[in-house]
Amino acid sequence: MLSEDALKALVEGIVYVAAEPVTVDAIVKAIESEDRDRVRAALEALIQEYNRPEHGICIRQVAGGYKFSSKAEHHEVFQRFVKSLKPPIRLSKPALETLAVIAYRQPVTLPEIEEIRGVDCGGVTHTLMEKKLVVTAGRKNVVGRPILYKTSREFLVHFGLRDLSELPSLREFEELARQALGSLEVMNEEQGNTVPRAEEESSPSAGEIAATKSDSPEA
Repeated sequence: MLSEDALKALVEGIVYVAAEPVTVDAIVKAIESEDRDRVRAALEALIQEYNRPEHGICIRQVAGGYKFSSKAEHHEVFQRFVKSLKPPIRLSKPALETLAVIAYRQPVTLPEIEEIRGVDCGGVTHTLMEKKLVVTAGRKNVVGRPILYKTSREFLVHFGLRDLSELPSLREFEELARQALGSLEVMNEEQGNTVPRAEEESSPSAGEIAATKSDSPEA
């Protein structure tokens, strides 16, 4: 049996990470080792704690479940802050695959990226630079002196990494990419847009990129 503090920490974390309002039953199922009464008591204790005035957020009951929410009395300040934020970065499948090549082979040239992906990547790479996920890293000392590309500080921020040594495995990166692409596909469906099928079929997956990646990324 978990201690009261440990149980509250787990319940708090589950409510926080849940994209949708989470039910008590769902929390009990996730924790497994605790009975429903203790989980509900921990949740009620958290609700009371976050209702105190020193907290700017609270846990609200929404549609039969629970979720974190900002407090109404601070709405004006929160709304002003949210309006000042940059819009979330949304990437297409080709852009995510190109970003994976750059992340795990950096510094890398455009011809090297295109050799791995098997398609023209000039436009996609330019898009990644516009979104500040990729920057130039000088020129490679070979014939033609092609430009080298590497990931940026914004890339680290976007993926929650301290530095390149914390890059996830290709399998984990592919899952992150799939989640990001899922959001984009939903948006495209709503707008009636689709990703060009020809490039989608000719592009390797992150798993295939893994077979060609360097042993360790260069800073």
